[in-house]
Amino acid sequence: MPLYHDDDQTMLADTASQFMAEEGAIAKQLRHWRDRECKDGFGHALWKQMAEMGFTGILVPEADGGLGMGHVEAGIVLEEIGRNLTPSPFLTSSVVAATALGQAGDDLRGRYLPGLIAGESVFAVAIDEGAKHRPERIATRAEKSGNGFRLSGRKDFVVQGASADMIVVAARTSGADDDADGVTLFAVPKDAAGLNHDSVRLVDSAMASHLTLDGVELDGDAVIGEVDGGREVLNRMLDAGRVGAAAEGVGVARGAMDMTVDYLKQRKQFGKLIGEFQALQHRAAHLYSEVEIARAVTIKAQQLLDAGAQNASLMASVAKAKVGKAAGLAVKEGVQMHGGIGMTDEYDIGLYMKRDRALAEFLGDVHYHAGRVAELSGY
Repeated sequence: MPLYHDDDQTMLADTASQFMAEEGAIAKQLRHWRDRECKDGFGHALWKQMAEMGFTGILVPEADGGLGMGHVEAGIVLEEIGRNLTPSPFLTSSVVAATALGQAGDDLRGRYLPGLIAGESVFAVAIDEGAKHRPERIATRAEKSGNGFRLSGRKDFVVQGASADMIVVAARTSGADDDADGVTLFAVPKDAAGLNHDSVRLVDSAMASHLTLDGVELDGDAVIGEVDGGREVLNRMLDAGRVGAAAEGVGVARGAMDMTVDYLKQRKQFGKLIGEFQALQHRAAHLYSEVEIARAVTIKAQQLLDAGAQNASLMASVAKAKVGKAAGLAVKEGVQMHGGIGMTDEYDIGLYMKRDRALAEFLGDVHYHAGRVAELSGY
């Protein structure tokens, strides 16, 4: 498969690019909600507009009222979100949670997907139980209670958790904390008794929760997939989220790079445009190459996920690791080439660095995924 978009995907990219540049611009969204210390960290009106564009249901099957598109198309939207630093619940709701709900029964899909498609609902995912992403270990317990389950435990850094109408929670129904089997996924509604949030603002101004489940009672219909057999669904949603985060990271990298190159063409030093200095030209050329490689490997991971390929999970980690390094380089070079002014809040380049730091940790950093690539490759 070619590592570029076909005609239909290019049209979607043009549409998403124009929409995000106009409606999701930094001044209009990120700075607006950050400066007002918004409890959600994003605008619900924009989320509704994204629904009207069809973006929110991009991964939802047509049979459930969505567009029935794939991860390539979702990545196109995410890249523009990243380029404009647009705060939205698209990644957690329309990619990660939507992937999980795609494996749910008719009841859950009918209960939650219409709200997502209409831009009226926001979803979150609660996986991690510590400072770092380690989904191999699930300690939160779900014990049988009547015809349902009682959940007890703690989840950390649940992005947009307090804003969510439903949270996909990974809990252990059998076995030891480190066992691969014995994991079950649950759809936990926001008004569930015993569900408590300790909200924190992340470095990029997004909101997250330290989530406590204190004997949360759920009926059996809340189970996503099979009891004790949730690891397969969990891995599927994690791969979707990792590839989605990589796509957004490509957008962050390209946004930072474009801003930096524009600055090189405007800023004068010693009577010359600084973009005329060969050393800076070499650094810009190197950065461009790294970002394009990262974009290519991300498209490949998206294509493999859409094809259900056996090595899709491996390529998801390759993409997350490569984009993490490329985006990190882009924001660091951007701040350095802007000089002292790059450290001020007046200029947007620092906001790209903050978004990169938050995105790099989401669903596993460079080191986690480099290790996972080595493991899955047999090294």
